[in-house]
Amino acid sequence: MLKRMIIGTAATVGLSFSVNAQTLLTAETAAPTGVPGTTVISLSEAASKAGVADMQVTTGQTLTNSVQNVAEGKTDVAAAPFVLPFLMARGVGPYANLGKEKGAELTGNLRVLYTYRLAVQALFAYDSKNFGGWDSVEGSTLFNGPPRGAALTNARNLTRLITGLEEGKGYTGLQVNWGQAVKTMQDGSSDAMVLPISFPDGRMIQAVSSGAMTLWSAPKDVFESAAFQKIGNVPGTVTVTMPLSEAVVADGVTVVTEDDKFRGPGTVGGEVVHKDMDFELAKGLTKAFLDNLDSIYKQKAPFMGNTWLGEVDIAVTDMCNGNPLKYHPGAVAAWEEAGYTIPDCAK
Repeated sequence: MLKRMIIGTAATVGLSFSVNAQTLLTAETAAPTGVPGTTVISLSEAASKAGVADMQVTTGQTLTNSVQNVAEGKTDVAAAPFVLPFLMARGVGPYANLGKEKGAELTGNLRVLYTYRLAVQALFAYDSKNFGGWDSVEGSTLFNGPPRGAALTNARNLTRLITGLEEGKGYTGLQVNWGQAVKTMQDGSSDAMVLPISFPDGRMIQAVSSGAMTLWSAPKDVFESAAFQKIGNVPGTVTVTMPLSEAVVADGVTVVTEDDKFRGPGTVGGEVVHKDMDFELAKGLTKAFLDNLDSIYKQKAPFMGNTWLGEVDIAVTDMCNGNPLKYHPGAVAAWEEAGYTIPDCAK
């Protein structure tokens, strides 16, 4: 399989995979070192190998924009944290400029191929900063994501739930695009970070080369409160509890929690396409991905085995319960032919 690397501007990298497929698709995703970047690139490789389509993947994108591009028919495939279509459908947050009517219309154009957990939101800082955890947020500067992204929305919500503080009042927020994330962590411009992480985490593995770090779990009492548990009612967000032994982020990172559990809000989403994508094409893309699940888990990145790929249970996919998105009919056919049962509420 021939791979050609195309270098663009502003930390944008295009990857195209060539075989004798007749269909050429465009795709957008976040940094290639993260879960959404890995899944989209894996899809492009699988689709190419299966002869379904060639895909040109643009990485390092703000997914807020990518989701809208698919809805508007400008891009064929994009990674989508499910909180974004939820906000778009209401014309609020990063989509306030669209308004409710236009936002709902665009959201109606989106369909899902498959889902996964993108990350878990958490607070961390270099030990050299002598940061005291959640109790030290007030008056600090927090690097909390890219401008307008789902990560930023989630970081602000998590910080408010745990500390009661709003950005711009209780603390200062710092935002940069994902392509500058590791540099921003390392340059000392923030006191701490509230960002999505994986287990292990590619960005933190790079950043810890500049010094040891500490990662703080959500406090147990706050996590178990009614207010915190309600975040599970927001599409694209689920509460995650994992044994401390599994919360391995990177060598040189110490995880702080009150007991033997790490807790935090998880971000779930999936690959989205336009509703008008051809049935057989959507089916072929989904089938190619499902056929390669085992290799994606084991070979693509260490964190991929902890991302809920291949799941259809709505408790972890968040495909119902207020989520405005449904699976593409072609994707449903591929899942069901592979022996899975798609809940009716997600069709």
